[in-house]
Amino acid sequence: MLGLLFPVLAIAQTDVALDPEFGGRVSVSVDKRITRGLHVSLEEEARFDNNFGSLDRLQTTLALSYKVHPNIKLGLGYALINGYGTQSESFKDPRHRLMADVTGTLHYGSWNFSLKERFQVTRRTGDFNVYQNPQNALTLKSRLQVHYKGLGRVQPYAYFEVRNYLNAPVIEAAYDGTVYVTLDDHAEEGETGWFLKGFNGGYVNRLRGSLGADIRLDKRNTLNFYILCDYVMDKEVNANAEGTKLKSYTRETGFRGWIGAGYEFAF
Repeated sequence: MLGLLFPVLAIAQTDVALDPEFGGRVSVSVDKRITRGLHVSLEEEARFDNNFGSLDRLQTTLALSYKVHPNIKLGLGYALINGYGTQSESFKDPRHRLMADVTGTLHYGSWNFSLKERFQVTRRTGDFNVYQNPQNALTLKSRLQVHYKGLGRVQPYAYFEVRNYLNAPVIEAAYDGTVYVTLDDHAEEGETGWFLKGFNGGYVNRLRGSLGADIRLDKRNTLNFYILCDYVMDKEVNANAEGTKLKSYTRETGFRGWIGAGYEFAF
C-alpha cells in the first residue's frame, strides 16, 4: 500500500489550534523634524509574551518619513530585532528588517481615515533550516485606520490590518491521510516522499485589530495606550536539517493579544 502512494504526490496539511496567548509591549521613541514634511525617528521597544511571563524581543527601529502631499506620506525604515530565547536565557541571532511604506490620508472634520501599505524584508542570521524558511522573508501589510481628534488632548483610534506572507515554502508530500510517508533507510537518494518546490507561496497569515488612544501631554510629549489582537494562520513546515524527512506540515491558527504603552518626544 505504501508503495502505491509514492508515485502520487499530494499537498496536504493538518490544522493545529493554538492556545490563546497574551503579552505586553513597551516603547520609547524620539521624532525629529528636519524640515517641512521630513521627519526622522528612533524607537526602542520591548515585547513580552507567554502571558507576560518572559521577554520575547528587543527591537530598535530607525525610520525616515516624508509628506510628498498633504494626503500622502512615504516612509523608509530599518529595524534590528534581538529575539530572546527563554530556554537558553540569552539573545538569539538577530534579524534585520527593511521597510518601505506609503500612507494615504483623508480628513473629514475631526476624523482622519488612512490606508497604509508596507512592504518589508526580514533577513535571518545564524543557522536555520533552509528546508523550512527562506533567509529573507517578504511581507506586505495593509492597514486601514480611523483617528478621531475632536476630544482635545485625547485622540482615540482604531485600525484593522491584513498581513500577507509573500514567499512561504511550497511543498509536495506523499500523505496517507494520517501521517506523511517517508521511505525506509534503504531508499534511494531523493526518494523521501516529499519535495520542497521553492519559496513562492503567498497567503494571508495575520488578521490584526487594535483600539488605542494618543494622549498629548503638550506640544512635544505624547503617551500612547492600546490593545492589540492577532488572528494567526501560519503554515509551518517541520523537516530535518538534511531535507530527507518531513515531520509535519501544519496550519497553526489561534488568537494572540497584547497590551501596549508608548512614549514619544517630538522636536
